[in-house]
Amino acid sequence: MAGKLFKKILITTDGSEKNRATVEEGIAIARACGSKVYAAYVIDVSSFESAPADIVTGDLDQMLQSESDFALKRVRSLAGETAVETVTLAGKPAVEIVKFAISHEIDLIVIGTRGKRGLERLLLGSVAESVIRSAGCNVLVVK
Repeated sequence: MAGKLFKKILITTDGSEKNRATVEEGIAIARACGSKVYAAYVIDVSSFESAPADIVTGDLDQMLQSESDFALKRVRSLAGETAVETVTLAGKPAVEIVKFAISHEIDLIVIGTRGKRGLERLLLGSVAESVIRSAGCNVLVVK
């Protein structure tokens, strides 16, 4: 084989227990392929776009960053000996995931169908669906 199947893998996480299988699958593929692994948590700022500016300050920023820190720490824990570069992004999740994948030349995005939101589509989560439609690389959707 001339090169690795997947040189760079992006694992997306929201820190929920429902997302555990996504992280575990991404790590397993990375180990099998010897891939560089990134894990991304996206702070969804679209929920706050219409909120008054004085509401979206200090405490909220700290809470959102704490959620990200928790989620990414969990990925590192599940990864064990596998090195994972973690990143917190802010914006609309699907857009930020695809932008990151493009800028880092990601070969595979690993994303879950369900997350902590509970607003699941019948077959596929809306973020996963948007990533599939927009990404220029392979996308693995984990149930």
